[in-house]
Amino acid sequence: MLPQLGFTEFLLIAIIALVVVGPRDLPGMMRKVGTWVARARGMAREFQGAFDDMGREVELEELRKEIEAIKNANPLTEIADDLKQTEDEVRDDVAS
Repeated sequence: MLPQLGFTEFLLIAIIALVVVGPRDLPGMMRKVGTWVARARGMAREFQGAFDDMGREVELEELRKEIEAIKNANPLTEIADDLKQTEDEVRDDVAS
C-alpha cells in the first residue's frame, strides 16, 4: 500500500522539485510524472479487473456445481422410493 501524503509532505516535495529541476523545466517534468501515474493506475485497474474476473469465474463454477447437484437430487424420486418401501413393508405385515 502506498503511504498517504499530507499537505506538508506534498509542499516539501514541490519545493525540492522546484529547486532541483528549476522553474523552466518543472511543467514538463510534472507532465511526465502525471503520465507515469496514469499508466500505473491503468495497470492497477487492469490487474484488479483480472482478479475480479477470476473471482466471478470461480463463483460461476460453484453455482454450476450446485445446480447440477440440485438436478441430480430429485426429491420426487426419493419420495417415490420411500412410498414404495412403505408399501412393501405394509404388504409384508399384512401377509404375515
